[in-house]
Amino acid sequence: MVSAVESMAANTSWSALGKATDLRNRILFTLGLLIVYRLGTFIPVPGIDGTALRQFMESAGQGIGGMVSMFTGGALGRMGIFALGIMPYISASIIIQLMTSMVPSLEQLKKEGEQGRKKINQYTRYGTVALATLQAYGLAVSLEAGDIAADPGMYFRIACMITLVGGTMFLMWLGEQITARGIGNGISLIIFVGIIAEVPAAIAQFFSSGRSGAISPAVIVGVLVMVIVTIMFVVFMERALRKIHIQYPRRQVGQKMYDGGSSHLPIKVNPAGVIPAIFASSLLLLPITISTFSGNSTGPIMSIVLANFGPGQPLYLLFFVLMIVFFAYFYTFNVSFKPEEVADNLKNQNGFVPGIRPGKKTADYLEYVVNRVLVLGSAYLVAVMLLPEILRGQFAIPFYFGGTSVLIVVSVTMDTIQQVQSHLLAHQYEGLLERSQLRGKSGKPRKKRSPVRR
Repeated sequence: MVSAVESMAANTSWSALGKATDLRNRILFTLGLLIVYRLGTFIPVPGIDGTALRQFMESAGQGIGGMVSMFTGGALGRMGIFALGIMPYISASIIIQLMTSMVPSLEQLKKEGEQGRKKINQYTRYGTVALATLQAYGLAVSLEAGDIAADPGMYFRIACMITLVGGTMFLMWLGEQITARGIGNGISLIIFVGIIAEVPAAIAQFFSSGRSGAISPAVIVGVLVMVIVTIMFVVFMERALRKIHIQYPRRQVGQKMYDGGSSHLPIKVNPAGVIPAIFASSLLLLPITISTFSGNSTGPIMSIVLANFGPGQPLYLLFFVLMIVFFAYFYTFNVSFKPEEVADNLKNQNGFVPGIRPGKKTADYLEYVVNRVLVLGSAYLVAVMLLPEILRGQFAIPFYFGGTSVLIVVSVTMDTIQQVQSHLLAHQYEGLLERSQLRGKSGKPRKKRSPVRR
């Protein structure tokens, strides 16, 4: 039997978007901030020799056009003010979340509700400034070493650092504003827009390589089929659920006895979503960024790191797999699904899993189920991101056709559409409530009563 909520959700029409004023304003607000982000990627860092930068990008375009350029929306290739992208903020979030699980004082802050969350966000911002400063200094030194700076020196380094750190903090603020006042997750949408904006150029380069004979027609057809199959597989797995049956006991309200109801607790096969892919990829960005701009002046340590952890290398792939699995489990149990909290909420609502005692036993059972589900979920993430990575290294396929970019684009699109549908459903509820308040039991509109005089 279909519930009223499910029936209403199925009948929700996109034509209602014109009537949902609040949702339309949120969408326009989000689009406006994303346009501001895209414009910022074309504003160059002061002190850059444009001619030298173009020549360098032509010679090193394949390396810079991969993972680094993807996460910065092409700003790094143009040395825009958003050249560091949002990665310092993501890296700081990783560090703070790891420390929250290990440091008792931070763990206590996490349990203090809204005030604790604000304090942790403040620490994350401080960490973002520190990481962005270090990365900006390394990038400024690398630009000087690559003869891309027009006037090398301390003034150029300071100006470059201030510009890049300010750009990252502005992006962090944009993401928070989109999340709070717009639609969708702001940080994910910024990365999503950066990928989408560079896809047409990547497709043109890919087909031009096919016309020149660098890539065979069979490889081109295979890549297109691989992308379509990957998108279908990602959509299927992101919608896959493991439902846990929840039973509610009979209850008495006044003189009436109500039968106990039942429902399901849905657990996604991939509860962490796209976060493991972003986190794992962000840890691989810094050495590639520095080595790309430092040219032949790379030190012996960096040369060893790049030789063993460069894209397509066995250690790189192994590290990528381990980070994906680690962040899939870590983010799920620390952020997206906490068995203890879910068990407490069920206990407070008098709900229980049939055959399992409420409280600690329920939390242990939920943890057991999620652990088993995550085996399949993490294996799915590894397959989606690793197989295209291997093929890309073998056939020189652009990074934008890789598993990471496809996963991010599909997941963010599905999440944003789901939030839009939720707003439309809420707007439809509001319309029903207004109509129900205007009509009496007979179905006729109620007349406004004049105030009673005393």
